[in-house]
Amino acid sequence: MRPLTVLFLFWLLAGSPAVSALASNGPATSQLGQSPRARENFNAGWRFHLGDAAGAQSPGYDDGHWQSVGLPHSFSIPYFQSASFYVGYGWYRKTLTLDRIPAQRQFSLEFEAAFQDAEIYVNGIALARHRGGYTGFSVNLTPALHAGANSIAVRVNNQWEPTLAPRAGEHVFSGGIYRDVWLVQTDSVHVPWMGTYLTTPGLTAEKGRVALETEVRNDGPHAQLVEVLTDLYDDKGRKIASLPPTRLRVHAGDTATVRQLSGWIRHPVLWSPETPRLYLARTRLRTAGQVRDAYSTEFGFRWFTWTADKGFFLNGRHRYFRGANVHQDQAGWGDAVSNRAIERDVDQIKEAGFDFIRGSHYPHDPHFSTTTDRRGVLLLSEAPFWGTAGFNSPWGAPAYPPDPAHRDAFDASVKQQLGEMIRIHRNHPSIIAWSMGNEAFFTSQETMPQVRRLLKEMVDLSHQLDPSRPAAVSGVQRGNLDHLGDIAGYNGDGAILYPNPGIPSFVAEYGSTIADRPGAYAPGWGDLEQTPGAQPGQPETWRQPWRSGEAIWAGFDHGSIAGRQFGSMGLVDYARLPKRAWYWYRNAYRGIAPPDWPKPGIAAALRLSASAQAIERADGTDDVQLVLTVVDNHGNALSNSPPVRLAIESGPGELPTGRQIDFAPGADISIRDGQAAIAMRSWQAGVTRLRATSPGLRDATLEIHTLSGPKFVPGVTPLSADRPYRPSAPEPLPFDQEQIFGGNNPTSASSSAPAHQSLMANDGDADSYWAPAQEDPAPWLLVDLERIVTVHRLVLGLRSPGQYAVRAEIAGADGTWAILTDLPMADYASKDVELPTEAATGRKVRLSLRSARPANVGVTELRVAGKLNN
Repeated sequence: MRPLTVLFLFWLLAGSPAVSALASNGPATSQLGQSPRARENFNAGWRFHLGDAAGAQSPGYDDGHWQSVGLPHSFSIPYFQSASFYVGYGWYRKTLTLDRIPAQRQFSLEFEAAFQDAEIYVNGIALARHRGGYTGFSVNLTPALHAGANSIAVRVNNQWEPTLAPRAGEHVFSGGIYRDVWLVQTDSVHVPWMGTYLTTPGLTAEKGRVALETEVRNDGPHAQLVEVLTDLYDDKGRKIASLPPTRLRVHAGDTATVRQLSGWIRHPVLWSPETPRLYLARTRLRTAGQVRDAYSTEFGFRWFTWTADKGFFLNGRHRYFRGANVHQDQAGWGDAVSNRAIERDVDQIKEAGFDFIRGSHYPHDPHFSTTTDRRGVLLLSEAPFWGTAGFNSPWGAPAYPPDPAHRDAFDASVKQQLGEMIRIHRNHPSIIAWSMGNEAFFTSQETMPQVRRLLKEMVDLSHQLDPSRPAAVSGVQRGNLDHLGDIAGYNGDGAILYPNPGIPSFVAEYGSTIADRPGAYAPGWGDLEQTPGAQPGQPETWRQPWRSGEAIWAGFDHGSIAGRQFGSMGLVDYARLPKRAWYWYRNAYRGIAPPDWPKPGIAAALRLSASAQAIERADGTDDVQLVLTVVDNHGNALSNSPPVRLAIESGPGELPTGRQIDFAPGADISIRDGQAAIAMRSWQAGVTRLRATSPGLRDATLEIHTLSGPKFVPGVTPLSADRPYRPSAPEPLPFDQEQIFGGNNPTSASSSAPAHQSLMANDGDADSYWAPAQEDPAPWLLVDLERIVTVHRLVLGLRSPGQYAVRAEIAGADGTWAILTDLPMADYASKDVELPTEAATGRKVRLSLRSARPANVGVTELRVAGKLNN
């Protein structure tokens, strides 16, 4: 086994839990006990094996043939929007060498997340297991550590499991330790992981107070009388107040909570998207005059109100927020993105003029909420309870278990992850509500009462864990879910179906425009324009006082089990290059005119640029985005898209595919509209030299400096291995079977009779039905399948037998309509009808009905049978 030693570089951190240190791959002397708390990055120097490995938890296991990797890491690297991905086990191993274990010192590993079932072993001892792929956890290593080399092994699997949330979703579910890991050293008397909760009760523009709850943990052998001291600082580092000192006795092995309340602070600077001002609470724990721990909590002064009739208010001012839904993954690296990449994502959303992000559909990286705090973007953080339909995939299961034997454990999983989300993110001022999940109505009809019960219990738990924020339920346009929480988030046709619903509300998803870059220079308003009383292209007509805001689906292209097309609904593509719709919003919201679009021309050269001149940290938290552009002899960008190779000629850089990557038009690793992009990271300090080539064009070169980290030594430092892209991963999810689509998907109609709305045609209830208005001369019903399907037949439930002429059409990705079937007037003796169709591919199916007796026209159920187009 190759030893990997970690160098402890401990600073007097003033308790900041966000300060990182560098991990070293070489021998070092530990410097222990110099600070009450140290937190250093633990991402570098892991060994990885894809698959299960018997005995890999043992310290003596030989992992010399395993891959050398750094974190964040995904089983699927390199990943480029494939609907298929590896499902199974993966192992990670690393050696932590300590020259001694001082008395009264505690060592722990803080995992920001691992997808989705992680078992942690130290020196062969099973110390912890965490189930849940989007929330972090802390593992106390101390009981298993000894002086010298300590073996750390983590076994992770991403297998679908019926009692583990989420059971369903339209994202991808790649396994791995895909977020940062931190090594934390504390005294035996310390603040445990995420152990502070800060609020600002009674806040006004003139004055504010700070209420702080601090958990105090005593892992020592004797009870301790602990004094808790907290000072408040502004963003300039000036002390502005001290909280009253508090003493409490904490028994050995116990955790106690102390509460402190400051006096009034005059005229605090209020946090908002325009003024993202942050403050700091520095807490010290003392026993007998000795500082045992120091811990900092970043926070902001702000208050907000959600109302049913007047919308949303921030700091007493009405604000109609305009935002985007954001998934976490991006080109090549999949879910395993760096903190710098997260910052670029938030920056792109704000640069387009948006002030709100819905963290769809799971708790995002802790650095995400830190970034929305610091950049000034409102955030809705969402628990991983969601559903979907129409997939022959494990993650196409009902949102709630149909098997009663699985229900108690599933309920516990959902509540565990909700609690972890709140604990991790609760001190962030940008978060204005907790969401309990998304579209949980995608479940079997018999489990809908259980879904409603669980959502209500989640709302109650959210209120208990964080009374300072409301609990939203998102994706509530079906299933009578919208009044279970404090706020209702309506997706898609919910904007039409629930005007002025009598509860604080917002449009959680609108748009859903499928487009490859460059796409159309248009907003893609979708169902928003059909809000009752709205006028097309006039946002002020649907931004009614009772509606708090809106969020487009989606901010970025993402991976999806429904295929690459369905994942390509972003304003920005998977490589984080903006589509023209992004420029439309930036122009509309910020007044910045779009650039001149690239045109075809005589390509002469390549241009290579980067998001930054340097990578500051060689620890997996930092990277640069590299952008390739095809230009003419005058340096003007062209839309020509030839194949391009980007290679690292020298230095420590690493691409998701290793030392080089090939872009090609029409490929998964694509060059489009004259541009391609990919992110590069580094694990050593030094200069990385890159070269981009394309036949017949002048090369482009670029140098990127990595500033801190172990020194890269040419010929000595191992280079990153090649990781060729294979779009068909092992154990692919099945997509070749016929499936039934359409249940509870968005609908619209030419008209609807009272109490017979279009959603009743696919709600799973044969006793309800859609019917057109009596005066409708040409009634039609439309269902958005929310995925690209090759249709084989229609399964239709008529309101009553009779004579009908039936015409069905499907809209392709380009919006043009094709005929599925066109049948003249005929007798239908049964209400249940199956109609074979032409094998056409598209997303939206429109059914037109004419009858000899127009009053009988109606549809109890409409389903579409076909194959998912991947």
